[in-house]
Amino acid sequence: MGLQPKTVIVVQADGTEKQTAIEDVSAGDVILVKPGEKIAVDGMVISGNSYVDESMLSGEPVPVLKKEKEKVFAGTINQKGSFRFRAVKVGKETMLAHIIKMVQDAQGSKAPVQKLVDRIAGIFVPTVIGIAILTFTLWLILGGENGVVQGLLAAVTVLVIACPCALGLATPTAIMVGVGKGAENGILIKDAESLELAKKVNAIVLDKTGTITEGRPQVTGIKWLNNEDTAKEILLSIEKQSEHPLAEAVVKHLDDVATTSLSMFDSITGKGAKADHDNETYYVGNKKLLAENNIAIAGELQDQAEEWGKQSKTVIWFANSKKALAVIAIADKIKETSVRAIREMQEMGIDLYMLTGDNEATAKAIAEQTGIKHYKAEVLPQHKADFVKELQSKGKVVAMVGDGINDSTALATADVSIAMGKGSDIAMDVAKMTIISSDLTKIPQAIRLSKQTVATIKQNLFWAFIYNVIGIPVAAGILYPVNGFLLNPMIAGAAMALSSVSVVSNSLRLKWKK
Repeated sequence: MGLQPKTVIVVQADGTEKQTAIEDVSAGDVILVKPGEKIAVDGMVISGNSYVDESMLSGEPVPVLKKEKEKVFAGTINQKGSFRFRAVKVGKETMLAHIIKMVQDAQGSKAPVQKLVDRIAGIFVPTVIGIAILTFTLWLILGGENGVVQGLLAAVTVLVIACPCALGLATPTAIMVGVGKGAENGILIKDAESLELAKKVNAIVLDKTGTITEGRPQVTGIKWLNNEDTAKEILLSIEKQSEHPLAEAVVKHLDDVATTSLSMFDSITGKGAKADHDNETYYVGNKKLLAENNIAIAGELQDQAEEWGKQSKTVIWFANSKKALAVIAIADKIKETSVRAIREMQEMGIDLYMLTGDNEATAKAIAEQTGIKHYKAEVLPQHKADFVKELQSKGKVVAMVGDGINDSTALATADVSIAMGKGSDIAMDVAKMTIISSDLTKIPQAIRLSKQTVATIKQNLFWAFIYNVIGIPVAAGILYPVNGFLLNPMIAGAAMALSSVSVVSNSLRLKWKK
């Protein structure tokens, strides 16, 4: 709920503006949203327009234009414009509040897994006490004149050598080393359960925006007419004044170019912007803007735009009053390591699924470029959690990987939840693992670490168990009728300590594994 602002500006009936606490806002109030502010409640725009970043709810990386009669949602971030909207849903009725409630429900529905060692210890301790009493009784009956002394010594030796330290240390030492090794490699693990369970994962659900991709629009290519880029200063100068979110990507791309003076700058809502320079008008925007001003488009630029369109990239045009001068492709770039990580996970025999709030064409293009066979587009937050449950009902052990508020319900529902460290706080709070660098190659590493840790736990339990199986009969005096050997309680104490040392040493071997 920290994603909501604490106060908002409510416009009174007489037109005055009043700073109001969020809990005092009622449905029907008119709220003013200034540039850069978070939207406090769900509502409908009644005047003004702006671009709003809804990526934390929808997963769509490009901010959405909001004008009259458009819906806005709590927790989303206004960009450079300002507008007024009428509150429709407040408090627990907002979409953000619903998502938080679903997360809490999903977290509360998980039962803790009963640990193997608890079960063993529950049987082990009374069994050992029973063996010690039986040992004393048998020595008392069969031990002759020294039966009481020898029986007492043998019973104590059984209790000393069978001290369940090794069994008790088997799991926590391995997990402690495993969690520490994960942290060294940039994988933060909140609990032992997810570390143990990760080795069983056979289906991974990946969010697209911010997980597979960078999560922010970037220029992926510029095609200039006849390769002449002499007007790039004008392009940069127009985009620097534009409020459109995609303009920032162009400004970042041309950061080494100098600006020039412009006049008559005009932002054209939903289409782009125009400005004058040296008695010539220049336009930056979509194809509709060029068509409305009868601007000619050369074949080479048209072909390039169509090719980028097939790759589901957003295309922006730059033109003067007569002809198009350049076409620019903008897309949410795939992280450099994503393709390698996806291939690695597929080689491990894991089924991969990509879910995104983005459109079908973009989802298909990203899936093809990364080699993901299963994907779903235009997925709402609740549907992500439903999809995880659907996979679980088929017997899959599911890991969910995401970075946004829209992923948090699915993260809470999944068997193993993994958040990207550069994502939202709520995703990291819900997830049991966090990848600090947001690098997908860390996921196969986490699975390998899980396998190594579980293998070490099993080895520890095996040696602790075998040690007790051999040590207890010897301590009880089973060799006495054969060769007269009786184990000294002091040696039994040393042997018991040695078993604990061997378990800890075996756990520490994890540190040197790759």
